[in-house]
Amino acid sequence: MDDRGGGKGFWVERTPVHEAAQRGETRQLQQLIESGACVNQVMVDSITPLHAASLQGQAQCVQLLLAAGAQVDARNIDGSTPLCDACASGSIECVKLLLSHGAKVNPPLYTASPLHEACMSGSSECVRLLIDVGANLEAHDCHFGTPLHVACAREHLDCVKMLLNAGANVNAAKLHETALHHAAKVKNVDLIEMLIQFGGNIYARDNRGRKPSDYTWSSSAPAKCLEHYEKTPLSLSQLCRVSLRRAAGVRGLEKIARLNIPPRLIDYLSYN
Repeated sequence: MDDRGGGKGFWVERTPVHEAAQRGETRQLQQLIESGACVNQVMVDSITPLHAASLQGQAQCVQLLLAAGAQVDARNIDGSTPLCDACASGSIECVKLLLSHGAKVNPPLYTASPLHEACMSGSSECVRLLIDVGANLEAHDCHFGTPLHVACAREHLDCVKMLLNAGANVNAAKLHETALHHAAKVKNVDLIEMLIQFGGNIYARDNRGRKPSDYTWSSSAPAKCLEHYEKTPLSLSQLCRVSLRRAAGVRGLEKIARLNIPPRLIDYLSYN
């Protein structure tokens, strides 16, 4: 098979190129490339050297491989691309390099998207960059749900805030389970408060017929928080803020900003 172009090599055990890429050995990798080593060789799990470098956050190796013709959107056996792996590593440098070489921010996957992976790793920098270049906020994985589900389950509040301010659907469901269910399960009061302020439905029931409050211990801080909102409706100003966000839809505050609304109002709509 062609060693530099778009073609893949045959399945093999781990190669010296994979090893150098993973370990960040740029000099050795450069020598291997110059000697004609295949940069698109795949292992038995379809991992390419670019996958290996991206997963370890080896930006210089990623740059060398891309310059040598590595396939930017190659899929491994799970369907993940190098961009997914770079987001999993939380390496903003690798993410920028891959995107600058044409990596798809929304590859057609049946598994976790790059945005899912960034939320899983808790890299708010990667989440912001992916949102800025058009990542699908409602990408759905059969195991994880949406990126918002992932960020809430892992308690990455900065990522949750970015997703919500960008217009992510706070009540998106995975088997009828919402992000608020996740927040209740991890017993995070700050997360519960944030989701409710964005219109999280405290009465939503999952496939077991349970509300978020059903996953809290009686008299605990999360239980008291949910009980408060069950008894006390959102104020008029809070309801207006939720309505405006919903009217804006996806990329909520970005869309509102284009309407020449005063900056103070946009600040008001943001969750700080």
